[in-house]
Amino acid sequence: MPLRFDAHVSTAETDYGTVLLDERGGTYWELNPTATLVVRALLDGGEAADAAAALVREFDIEPTRALRDVEALVGDLRAAGLAS
Repeated sequence: MPLRFDAHVSTAETDYGTVLLDERGGTYWELNPTATLVVRALLDGGEAADAAAALVREFDIEPTRALRDVEALVGDLRAAGLAS
């Protein structure tokens, strides 16, 4: 499940996570540091399991919960038309 932002999406990392700009409508999205960790893992070619493992290492959460959170985030980004 590697992730790619669509061509109309600009990104900027901040001290608080990542900001996404959907240039089609001028809508901003803010990803918190947890979501940023997931997105980085997936943009680097990782699978959902890799991103979930990064969450487990960083935040000491249950692996099944981490995987559900990764899948939910990716689903939301795709549903919003920001990523493929």
